[in-house]
Amino acid sequence: MDGSGGAVELRETHRLTGHADRAWALAWNPNPGSGVSPVLASCGGDKTVRIWKRAPDGAWQCTDVLEDTHNRTVRSCAWSPDGKLLATASFDATTAIWEYSGGEFECVATLEGHENEVKCASWSPSGSLLATCSRDKAVWIWEMQPGNEYECVAVLQGHTQDVKMVQWHPILDVLVSVSYDNTIRVWADDGDDEWHCVQTLTESDNCGHSSTVWSISFNQKGDRMVTCSDDRTLKIWDTSIDLSQPNTGEGHESWRHVSTLTGYHGRTIFSAHWSSEDVIASGAGDDAICLFVEEKSSMVDGPSYRLVLKKEKAHDMDINSVRWCPQDPRVLASASDDGTVKLWELQGNILD
Repeated sequence: MDGSGGAVELRETHRLTGHADRAWALAWNPNPGSGVSPVLASCGGDKTVRIWKRAPDGAWQCTDVLEDTHNRTVRSCAWSPDGKLLATASFDATTAIWEYSGGEFECVATLEGHENEVKCASWSPSGSLLATCSRDKAVWIWEMQPGNEYECVAVLQGHTQDVKMVQWHPILDVLVSVSYDNTIRVWADDGDDEWHCVQTLTESDNCGHSSTVWSISFNQKGDRMVTCSDDRTLKIWDTSIDLSQPNTGEGHESWRHVSTLTGYHGRTIFSAHWSSEDVIASGAGDDAICLFVEEKSSMVDGPSYRLVLKKEKAHDMDINSVRWCPQDPRVLASASDDGTVKLWELQGNILD
């Protein structure tokens, strides 16, 4: 209940089964084509990626299984902004690029260079750059070349432990990475194609996390970011300052902490995602999904966020990924160690 009249409910609408091991990550195609139903990719410990589409009768079907390319867990997947390419990051130390053409997916490139497990891949807003991160503590930036060639244009060293996730800012060519070293790092190009860490958000200096940071998500405008952690908190950051512009000297403006959401999950929060309607979803090791919105009346002391609902036992095991559908912002997908992908519909007026 949201305490303002109508009940808000997160209703399970579909359960997608097929992965033979834990389901690690999800990605909705941002541009499936005009008149086409939403398309969801999921990946998992069974070394495969599954593509799910909604049939005319409303049922969801697995239309493609991308296999025989990775020989270990596929840890994450990411569609290019134009929806034509899918990048898959694997514990086999490679990232594969898949293209959908002629009615099927083909692996058109394999990116090698990381020393060990690749944890995440993320496309820049223009689609010309792809970032990958790894347990080898490095972040690589790849530039797409003609003919499905990818050139590594930067290797970003700075994290002291496993890098869990990379995510581009939705508008700027600014990259964010989060790590087992408890920090959030912000990277930008100095204008001469040299990439540098322009800010590090830490517990001691920035009210940052006290344990492993697992996930990052920006709101649609890019002026807010949410991160979540093994410290069982979500943190909201003001990211309205353009860090892609080179600044020199001490004391220049930077991204800053605005709010910490604590006490809502009893175990590690593995995933957080911001919907186009400004609802934050989180999924955690307590098998629960929480939804938060900004408290509009509280701007006196800066923004604060309130819990709208907590869905206990959303899965039978840890929830590894939650993702809102871009075409239908009331639809949420979740992936779990229980091997299932679930689709949920948010019902009721959440913003009362």
